[in-house]
Amino acid sequence: MRIFLILFCLSSIGYGQETITITGKIGNQTAKAPLDKAIISIEGTSETCLSNSQGEFQLATSQEGAYILKISAPYYNTKRIPILLEAQNLSIGMITLTNDITIEQTDNLISLTESDLSEDDETVSLSAGLLQATKDVFLNRAAFDFGQAFFRVRGYDSQNGQVLINGIRMNKFFDGRPQWNNWGGLNDVIRNQEFSNGLETSDYTFGGILGNTNIDIRPSKLRPGIRLSSSASNRTYFGRLMATYTSGINTNGFGYTLSASRRWAKEGYIDGTLYDAYSFLGALEYQLNERNNILFTTILARNRRGRSSAITEEVFELAGNKYNPYWGIQNGAIRNSRERNVFEPIVMLNHYYKSKKIKVTSGASYQFGTNNRSRLGYFNAPNPEPTYYRYLPSFYINNPIGADFTNAELARDGFLNNRQLNWSNLYQANSSGKATYLYYNDTTDNTQITLSSAANLKLNANFKIDFGVNYQQLKSENYAEIKDLLGADFHEDIDPFSDTQNDVNGTLNKVEEDIFNYNYEMHASLLSGFAQLSFEKLKWLGFVSGTISSTKYQRNGLFLNERFIENSTEKSDELSFSNYGLKGGLTYKVTGRHWFKVNGAFINKAPVLQNSFINPRENNAVVPNIKSETISTADVNYFLRLPDLTGRISGFHSRFQNTTDINFFFVDSGVGSDFVQEVLTDLDKLHMGIELGLEYQISSQVKLSAVANVAKYLYASNPSVMINFDTAGAEEDLIDITGNIDLGTANIKNLRLAQGPQKAFALGIEYRDPKYWWIGATANYLANNYANISTITRTQSFFFDPDTGERFPDATEENVTNLLKQSRLDDFYLLNLVGGKSWLKNGKYISVFASINNAFDAVFRTGGYEQSRNGNFGQLQQDSLRDNPSFAPKYWYGFGRTYFLNLAISY
Repeated sequence: MRIFLILFCLSSIGYGQETITITGKIGNQTAKAPLDKAIISIEGTSETCLSNSQGEFQLATSQEGAYILKISAPYYNTKRIPILLEAQNLSIGMITLTNDITIEQTDNLISLTESDLSEDDETVSLSAGLLQATKDVFLNRAAFDFGQAFFRVRGYDSQNGQVLINGIRMNKFFDGRPQWNNWGGLNDVIRNQEFSNGLETSDYTFGGILGNTNIDIRPSKLRPGIRLSSSASNRTYFGRLMATYTSGINTNGFGYTLSASRRWAKEGYIDGTLYDAYSFLGALEYQLNERNNILFTTILARNRRGRSSAITEEVFELAGNKYNPYWGIQNGAIRNSRERNVFEPIVMLNHYYKSKKIKVTSGASYQFGTNNRSRLGYFNAPNPEPTYYRYLPSFYINNPIGADFTNAELARDGFLNNRQLNWSNLYQANSSGKATYLYYNDTTDNTQITLSSAANLKLNANFKIDFGVNYQQLKSENYAEIKDLLGADFHEDIDPFSDTQNDVNGTLNKVEEDIFNYNYEMHASLLSGFAQLSFEKLKWLGFVSGTISSTKYQRNGLFLNERFIENSTEKSDELSFSNYGLKGGLTYKVTGRHWFKVNGAFINKAPVLQNSFINPRENNAVVPNIKSETISTADVNYFLRLPDLTGRISGFHSRFQNTTDINFFFVDSGVGSDFVQEVLTDLDKLHMGIELGLEYQISSQVKLSAVANVAKYLYASNPSVMINFDTAGAEEDLIDITGNIDLGTANIKNLRLAQGPQKAFALGIEYRDPKYWWIGATANYLANNYANISTITRTQSFFFDPDTGERFPDATEENVTNLLKQSRLDDFYLLNLVGGKSWLKNGKYISVFASINNAFDAVFRTGGYEQSRNGNFGQLQQDSLRDNPSFAPKYWYGFGRTYFLNLAISY
């Protein structure tokens, strides 16, 4: 084994070149034992090797001059040692690494990534989970400090990054994002990650422009032994218990890992948001020989939690930032009307091959299970939500015939006295037998098969080739299922607005566990391959990479919908996209401590499944003339690696073109009123800015950090807007008898994207005591965050009176501009505190970690969106005359002061 490791190190050096050999030994300072498989590398180069079972290493290099030697290992603090490479071998002696007592901080991060505040038509997606493996100070702050304000690195959605487990892609077809709940609660076994930032190369995939993370769950890569931990928090969950055992590889070549966790909360920081999750992982590894490993992995993670809603400023003033209208008390217990329940087990089989020249990672996975989102349905009955606009004071204040302050005060008192969902009233309304209210699930049952293989070939001292292939096939069943008739005997499956049947060939009256409203399948497949060439020669490093892919989507309707007799059932036309991507990068090392890097990419990609079919619940219609999206991006970077000062400054420019977006809402527009599907095409977006991250080691105990992000994320085009609607009902009530109308373009170019704070600054200080305790504080300032805009109000239809068809006389350009001014959220400060302590007692490693986020309990908004109900000038102007419009923007609020406490024992 020792010979193999030495050969592995030497394989990074060219033949026939004069080389310098760096030797030494790596040990565990706490346990006074050698460290196996520690990674020794020279910063700014690709030269690396591993220590052997005795902790010894030999790294041969052709570099000359001043460099930083970096020694790292999972679960340990990284050491950086200044070295001077001259024409002689170098021995650095014994180097000891200390246990990373900050490792529990990743548990805090993972709890944030699972809190994806979401509503049906507005979703906040995070990229923080992708960043937990990085040591880059800017990305570290982005994940652990800015993440609570839903900051996005470079403004990118998480669909622009890829997450892989054991080399197998985990991003979903539906929205392109990784579903973190599929492995949530398994923190102990997902810490071993390989992260490539931005356009950097990955051994396993071409990847996305945000970066790529591969989670390696092999037992041979995890620390052997038992780890027990218990956590308490007031964020998404109240308590957590976790236990993990890794056997190590025995003499017969077998090793296994078992991990389980339980997380729970009666309610989290936001009122009424229950949390109930169980997770289990089992991994069995068999080393056939020195070159071949086989791995079998099973992941079972069930997550059930109550959801919360964005609220208007009026509701916030009445009820505060913890308020959530989705829950009420039933039989003395909290019952949330909108729960999310995810259980999608994953079974994986992997083969690993490794020789001196080539490494091959192959795998197959089978994922199946259910994703449920519950809600209340109401039929020819009042809206049961307490924040419905007719129940609030603003409804009476904004009355077109004059403010009614008496009823407004009564509405205020009524809301304050009955501000939660009244479950008893729903049962009472259903006492006649036929359901006017029911509780149901929007259900997605997915079955997905993935096959992948990636190879990494070292051609010689200067060149390396990576290539791979990936195939994914999805069958997704989507339907609504009645879970509770709330005391009624049956539900009549008729659309209450058009009096038409949702399931012409099925039973009209539905009972609990029946499928109703909609029922269809989605089929999707992806075949992709990539190849990349990397090189290193003297002061130059570079790479070029390419990918090709074929994506196919098809809908199969299972309900004959009376509103769409011609195209609601059977299979739709198959959507097919052929795509490609190119990227490259070049690095120039001025010295071993200063280097510049330039990266660029042009990527052509298929739209995600959710933006391809206009209204898949009811029919087969697809977005007209749908196109592949294109991304062009470039970044310029300067890296500084001094013994006490490290940092990076980057400038980036990215343009997204031909994107598509689909929204669902009721609108009173200039062309009429209806429930519509709004389709945006030819939508371009521009992201540009500067990132800065600096870290200064004042002494061996004290470290300072400074981080800044100054950016702009803009709409870069005026997209085409079309609305679609059903044509059931009287012809005089229809917007258009064809079922759709082209509204032309929306004037949104240069408005800001709602992609989180576009300015962010942080100053941090950290103290690590030689007696194994540490504390840290970070002061953060976040600014230039914007609410998402309503697109339909920025089309020409907004100027017209739907009653007369004529333009509103007061709808001048100046008045419209003032009325539609984009809402900028308030800037805010956050102070975060962290600390920990560790002990080694009788061979047991004990650690305590604590964090307080938002120590000053600041109230701040993380995002929001304009409501589209007032889709014409006259109606929006009337609603905006008072301080609290009935259809004002809705906002999500961040957590106030929260804590996270963790106790762990390892042995």
